Amino acid sequence: MNSRRRFLQDAGTLALGSLALPQLTRATSLLPAVAVPPIGIQLFTLFRQMNEDPKGMLEKVAAVGYKEVESAFSTRGGYYGYKATEFKKLVTDLGMTWRAHHAMGAPFQPRPTPRPAAEAGAGSAPSGTQRPAMDFSKMPPMLSLRDNYQQLVDEAAEGGLTYLVCASTPVATMDEIRKSIEVFQKTGEAAKKAGIGFAYHNHSTEFDPVDGGKTPYELILSQTDKELVKMELDLAWATKAGKDPVALFNEQPGRFPLWHIKDIKGDNKTITEVGNGVVDFKRAFAAAKTAGLKYFFVEQDMAPEGLESITTSYKNLTKILA
Repeated sequence: MNSRRRFLQDAGTLALGSLALPQLTRATSLLPAVAVPPIGIQLFTLFRQMNEDPKGMLEKVAAVGYKEVESAFSTRGGYYGYKATEFKKLVTDLGMTWRAHHAMGAPFQPRPTPRPAAEAGAGSAPSGTQRPAMDFSKMPPMLSLRDNYQQLVDEAAEGGLTYLVCASTPVATMDEIRKSIEVFQKTGEAAKKAGIGFAYHNHSTEFDPVDGGKTPYELILSQTDKELVKMELDLAWATKAGKDPVALFNEQPGRFPLWHIKDIKGDNKTITEVGNGVVDFKRAFAAAKTAGLKYFFVEQDMAPEGLESITTSYKNLTKILA
């Protein structure tokens, strides 16, 4: 189970399971000259900081140089305690664009998180993880696409977003996959009517065969309307699952307008700063046109070093894209 899915199921645990070694490793070929959008950030990277001081943290994010923002859930409820229109203004006033928002595919009830092991005097937490000691007991109910897709679409449109994204959804069984696909279709249709796009963000488990047959990712791609349901490909999770993102682009050209620029170390477990792992971003960006890339967001799940980590990722990615 990957970090985001486990965290969302048990708010406070980031566990990375072992899968096949990544195929998308660092290459030496140079990146052809391609037009790429400004560097964006997924704010789940700064989960704790955004819950403590969203305005102050966004100011620091803007100072690093990030221009596009993708939001996630917050213990403050709503959009880090703001209404959609309010959060849009906050981001815009800092010279950035609020481009996308992550919503859950199905309901879940967060539980209070334990203190990090190191703080509790019980040794260090597993490599690449951070378990913030936060109380979720007073967190407002979280909306989900299954039960609130129209409200989430309406709020995304009010906030001027380009995309609403499903962050995670149950895909462990064929029944869960079927129900998730139904939700995606309805959400995609509503999003189109509202003038925005809808996409699905993957983890590594979507590439595990279900009932000995096809993978959830294959089923989602084949059983949803390609014009209504796009993909936000997480390059690190795809790499962890042993998948070649470029091959996915070639199989479904134009279906990947959003990417998560996430890196993973050679142990195939530890999420790290962009450029400090094995993901071959140059090769992926060389296939940007085939993928249909429009926007991308740096993500390092609840980065332990926070501002330092996103600064390193920004600088490294700038060099990669140069």
